[in-house]
Amino acid sequence: MDQRVSFITLVVSDLDATRRFYVDGLGWEPEVDVPGEVIMFRVAEKLVLSLWVESGFVAEVGHAPVRGGVPPVTLSHNLATTQGVDTVLQQARAAGASEIGEASEREWGGYSGYFADPDGFRWEVAYNPQEIGQSVLP
Repeated sequence: MDQRVSFITLVVSDLDATRRFYVDGLGWEPEVDVPGEVIMFRVAEKLVLSLWVESGFVAEVGHAPVRGGVPPVTLSHNLATTQGVDTVLQQARAAGASEIGEASEREWGGYSGYFADPDGFRWEVAYNPQEIGQSVLP
């Protein structure tokens, strides 16, 4: 198996609220948008973020996702500057993000803050000056 990820799929409880947050609020453009089923965003040349309605997940996977608490995963959006981090956190706030953590200097040498989307998925917005952080910038 190749060392790569093709799709990241998050199960959402309210696809319309998710669409309002990502499309209307953050300005993302869906590559696939099937009302009542799924929204897919190309987030890199070979990587798609898929936001899938819970009923579709249950029908295909056979189990309901566990709800409650903070999902044990974060997604990260890296930027070239600390000012970029602050700007994106302001965008998330304007889009209706909840639980926005103010950005701060991190012990690993970077600068980051967090916000939650409508289903509580945590996004880290980060400036990472290390080689690996710089390597993921567009």
